[in-house]
Amino acid sequence: MNDRETAKRLLILLISAVGMIAMVGFYAWKWFGFYYPYILIYDIKLYFNGHILILLIYAVLLFLFSNLYGGLRIGYLKPMETFLSQIFSLICVNVMSYFQLALIHGWLIPAAPFLEMMGLQLVWSAVWIFLANRVYRRIFPPRRLLLIHGERSIDDILHKFASRKDKYDIVKCMGLEEGAEALFNEMEKGYGGVVLWDIPTAVRNKLLKYCYSRSIRIYLMPKIPDVIIKGSEQLHLFDTPILLTRENALTVEQRIVKRCIDIVCSLILLVIASPFMLVTAIAIRLYDGGPVLYKQIRCTRGGREFAILKFRSMRVDAEKDGVARLAAKHDSRITPIGRFIRAVRIDELPQLFNILKGEMSFIGPRPERPEIISQYLEEMPEFAFRTKVKAGLAGYAQVYGKYNTTPYDKLKLDLTYIENYSVWLDIKLMLLTLKILFRPESTEGVDEKQITAMKQEAQEDNK
Repeated sequence: MNDRETAKRLLILLISAVGMIAMVGFYAWKWFGFYYPYILIYDIKLYFNGHILILLIYAVLLFLFSNLYGGLRIGYLKPMETFLSQIFSLICVNVMSYFQLALIHGWLIPAAPFLEMMGLQLVWSAVWIFLANRVYRRIFPPRRLLLIHGERSIDDILHKFASRKDKYDIVKCMGLEEGAEALFNEMEKGYGGVVLWDIPTAVRNKLLKYCYSRSIRIYLMPKIPDVIIKGSEQLHLFDTPILLTRENALTVEQRIVKRCIDIVCSLILLVIASPFMLVTAIAIRLYDGGPVLYKQIRCTRGGREFAILKFRSMRVDAEKDGVARLAAKHDSRITPIGRFIRAVRIDELPQLFNILKGEMSFIGPRPERPEIISQYLEEMPEFAFRTKVKAGLAGYAQVYGKYNTTPYDKLKLDLTYIENYSVWLDIKLMLLTLKILFRPESTEGVDEKQITAMKQEAQEDNK
């Protein structure tokens, strides 16, 4: 098994290297074929090391952005997700490289060669991803898994694994009622991994240690205490390791830096987004003559209430019955203009004013309405944990989840952010937020059959 995993990682490295070298090759072609002769006219000469530096900077930027967006994760992401990641990476890198060459030249340079280069890079990227995935799937078939579960229904987790049949194949499911001996015997039959799903902590720990001692791969769905412990700081009291979870989610230094980033970025984005906001306001007003902005009471850090600002995407009488509810999939209350601005997240732009006022942050758990929080708290008291930091325009749960991800899973994602906070994590999530604007599932409504508060899981955590 270890040799197989080593071979898989080496193959990924080789495939990534081929893709990267080709991308840099296209840039080198345009650099030596057009841009260097162009700036040479203005007596700007570079020696050999200068050319190497130009290409090296491009290669480093391409690697960093491809790694950030997942453009090199062949075999892990779906082909279309990998291609979308490549598009974002190339846009970021090529824009930065264009202005880098413009600075060398001293003024703007022709952009047409860059656009031609990017077109060729995208064609290559599509071919490269298609062939790379074909090779990967042929050499490494889906991993055969054994799922061990408790009393709760396994339909949800089976559905999620089934969405990646190219990677996972759950060939057998066993319940705890079958007994420890039967489970241990089955785990010895050469599966590619074991999935532990909805199992009481005491039993889960025994299975976990058993698998670890025999080098069996484990897929573990964490509970809330697991997420909290994962983000703890490790200390040593003489020869005794201690895990520390602090009373404040963010230190005072982190809060100061975070606030400075919020102020600077919100001011810059308000200037950039102002034309789009003006057009959106006019379109909403002309459609039905109703108000442009929609104010709603939400909760931020410590449960403090504030009025969140959004462009109105629903009919004026969307909640005339006074009942608070989440938007449903194919919700008839959403106007045609509202459906578009929700899809591209333009409806969220007025929240830049909330950020500037200090009521929200760029990154943090999405603010919920007090009525909905009350409903969640009845079933899941731990939902209050997400108010340990300011509410955010975007967050960990939005980047790695979807609009209709269950509140319990959103809570675990938000706690992952809170317990592992760093300035770099904020910057990373800001960059990743650009990618989710083009993911339709990130704005889907809640399905009618979806469970919104996972009482059984919360009770299990408390035990």
